[in-house]
Amino acid sequence: MDLGLKGKKAIVTGGTKGIGRRCAEGLAAEGVDVAICARNADDVKATVKALAAKGVKAFGSAVDVGDAAALRNWVASAAKDLGGIDIVVSNVSALAINPDEESWQKEFNVDMMGTVRVIETAMPWLEKSAAASVVVISSVSGVEIDFAAGPYGAMKAALIHYAAGLSNKLAPKHIRVNTVSPGNTYFPGGVWNQIEQGMPDLYKSSLAANPMGRMAKPEEVANGVVFLASPAASFITGTNLMVDGALTKRVQF
Repeated sequence: MDLGLKGKKAIVTGGTKGIGRRCAEGLAAEGVDVAICARNADDVKATVKALAAKGVKAFGSAVDVGDAAALRNWVASAAKDLGGIDIVVSNVSALAINPDEESWQKEFNVDMMGTVRVIETAMPWLEKSAAASVVVISSVSGVEIDFAAGPYGAMKAALIHYAAGLSNKLAPKHIRVNTVSPGNTYFPGGVWNQIEQGMPDLYKSSLAANPMGRMAKPEEVANGVVFLASPAASFITGTNLMVDGALTKRVQF
């Protein structure tokens, strides 16, 4: 199936590890020029090199998504370097689950406002695109109560609502906005790898809750992101795609 992505331009926040890295790689594999950002400059450099090896233009900067000015500057620089923006993938999370005020502020600033800022800054280029698409990474914690209820779950739920509202607002401009909500996703160095090592009981109980007997691989989530970002999904907007291996029990009407 030709996704129609070749030659498109995409920006991905948090693009050096886990889901974000696989999104960037998946897009590059389809012929998309990709710009990424992450906090670690060495990781950014290595990822940009790997993406460029796929035969596409790649650009990256060390950016803290919680820094509004730095984030906006990165988006503008990426658009200039790539020659436009067709696709935005907002992926970064503060991963703050403690019920203290600092965690609430981190989650709001990074997850919520980081998404709002990257989309708003990219909007002038998205409006010029013939195939504009935004994909926001949320979580199953945004649709069901689990151990991450509180700052993390609340902001992930807010992202789903924000994206759905934005999809309605931007539909007349032919800019699509969707959300992908991953279930537990395991990769070396990731949060579930850390939980496995530091909180083995929580890891075992969470693994047991997955009906498929395992957690997701980052590329399995990224495959959904790449499809929703592509012209092949040209009439899909305002949806929240669950990639959770039947972890959640809710019925989606």
